[in-house]
Amino acid sequence: MRGIKIIFWILWRIWFYVLMAIPILVMFPFLVLSILTESGYPYFFKMARIWARIILFGMGFYYKIEREQELEKDTSYMLIANHTSMTDIMLMLATVRKPFVFVGKMELVKIPIFGFFYKRTCILVDRSNSKSKHGVFERAQKRILQGLSICIFPEGGVTDNKHTVLDPFKDGAFRLAIEHQLPIVPMTFGDNKERFSFNFFSGSPGLMRVKVHSFIETEGKTLVDKNDLKEQSWQIIHKQLLVFQKET
Repeated sequence: MRGIKIIFWILWRIWFYVLMAIPILVMFPFLVLSILTESGYPYFFKMARIWARIILFGMGFYYKIEREQELEKDTSYMLIANHTSMTDIMLMLATVRKPFVFVGKMELVKIPIFGFFYKRTCILVDRSNSKSKHGVFERAQKRILQGLSICIFPEGGVTDNKHTVLDPFKDGAFRLAIEHQLPIVPMTFGDNKERFSFNFFSGSPGLMRVKVHSFIETEGKTLVDKNDLKEQSWQIIHKQLLVFQKET
């Protein structure tokens, strides 16, 4: 039985990367055109959402989204969520209709085809380089002034400890939210770790639950309030993860 599961996981993981590539190749001319100018990014974003849903459904995932509050069209936000899986990127795109830009780690540039567009549309950060981290604030400001929202996974990476429910949050997302007075939108992804973790021999098709929590306002806040906002956001997501675990 274990041997059958291993074969399934190998083929399933290969299929994931095939699914990542096929829509990009099909839409390649339109994707390239959409990134030639900054004004074309909303069109790129629409195609990215199609790409994300193709992957999710193609892998046998279906999602259920509960929203406590809706995003407004003319407002920029700081989007945050727990991070345990590559599918977090796809699920975030499927959940949020309003165009946003990911702040992501440099390493994903190495993924063939995907990395080409990732490098040109996301705000990349080398976490080992303080100059790179400082540059994130300048590039994020430019995107915010264009009316876009920003998405950061504030854990800063995926923990090696499979028993950890939620790692401590890093400062970046909350510093940016305060400096630009962006409402913080906490989101909890309840099943991505079980469905498609970074452990190669694991996962299964099935439900992915999303909870979009009430927004945390930053208007009038200063950097003195950064740790309080960070702790409040962590508590909201952590509490919901425990609820999801009990419901499973």
